[in-house]
Amino acid sequence: MAKYIVQKSGPLHGEVEISGSKNAVLPIMAAALLAEGECEILEAPALRDVDVMCKLLRSIGSEVKEDYDNGRIVIRTDKIIEEQAPYELVKRMRASILVMGPLLARTKKAKIALPGGCAIGARPIDLHLKGFQALGAEIEQGHGYVEARADKLTGGKVYLDFPSVGATENIMMAAVLAEGNTIIENAAEEPEIVDLANFMNKMGAKVKGAGTDTIRIEGVPSLHGTRHTVIPDRIETGTFMVAAAITRGNVLLKNVVPDHVKPVIAKLIECGVSIEDSDEGMRVRGDLQPLISTDIKTMPYPGFPTDMQPQFMALLATVSGPSVVVETVFENRYMHVGELNRMGAEIKIEGRSSIIPGDKTLQGAQVICTDLRAGAAMVLAGLMAEGTTEISEIYHLERGYSSFADKFRSLGADLIKVED
Repeated sequence: MAKYIVQKSGPLHGEVEISGSKNAVLPIMAAALLAEGECEILEAPALRDVDVMCKLLRSIGSEVKEDYDNGRIVIRTDKIIEEQAPYELVKRMRASILVMGPLLARTKKAKIALPGGCAIGARPIDLHLKGFQALGAEIEQGHGYVEARADKLTGGKVYLDFPSVGATENIMMAAVLAEGNTIIENAAEEPEIVDLANFMNKMGAKVKGAGTDTIRIEGVPSLHGTRHTVIPDRIETGTFMVAAAITRGNVLLKNVVPDHVKPVIAKLIECGVSIEDSDEGMRVRGDLQPLISTDIKTMPYPGFPTDMQPQFMALLATVSGPSVVVETVFENRYMHVGELNRMGAEIKIEGRSSIIPGDKTLQGAQVICTDLRAGAAMVLAGLMAEGTTEISEIYHLERGYSSFADKFRSLGADLIKVED
């Protein structure tokens, strides 16, 4: 198994290009199943999860061509040969569930194993299934699989008990080929939802309201191929913003959308970080004044993203003064706390809150990536820790960050990947 060896690195300096969004490209690739024609996806990141989705689409019958060097994926699905997604692929990535909506829309049946992914808490798919049922599908579950069938899909009204991103995306993809109109209330508002809607509208869909809590979809008979450029990854953006802050560095981030990271910007500014937006990109400086504590509470978009909580917690361990972090999205997203405490953070968990004393000089240690974003937090902590930090189970990181080690080294980080 590979691992990262991280040494205290001093302030990061230079510029870094942010890759296309992992959480946008995966549903867009799934939505390509809806098209009768070729879909060309640009700015696709070279990630393990993207590779798994390519394999999954091929197993269904798609012709997929990857050109990761140029960030390009071409998908064509003239005929779907298999309505069942294989377990050996689905278990590796939770986003596999996103093929269910397109399969149901195009073939009126879909069967998929219950999905895997990071173990950050219960993420049931009941809201996905509730949406399919509202469109006229019958649902059966058993033996680790869930199956949806419908003679035809008909538009309906869906109210989501929680603004689930995956459920919103899956219901959108099923509804675009349903007869009549569909309304999704309490929908997720993330930028990735907007990107998916834009992609499907380019294919001939009629989706309105994406980015608000009410999405309206007018069903159409068929969709055609198109070309689409994926939005920048806002979590990668946030990770490198925090990297500049935690090392008290000066980093220019290119290919970013500042509006997508407003809560991260706001909290970094509260800590004393300087952030300037220009035509070049977004410059983040943690070297202009001593950094101080702040409190954060994760919320669905446009609130502070749960996917940035572990990285921000690593920063708060090193600034002056105590902080409180409240996690409201995933009940098990504090697995990185034990690893940070191995490095001397002395964080205490009380229910859904974590109390971070701050003012800590972190010490290098052997730690693990308990999940994707926790792995990023370990790297950030390692950049500031005295001595050597050895991070294992880094396959989690490679699921969600493109050229992770290379990008950090380009900024001056002392980080190498070794095979154990």
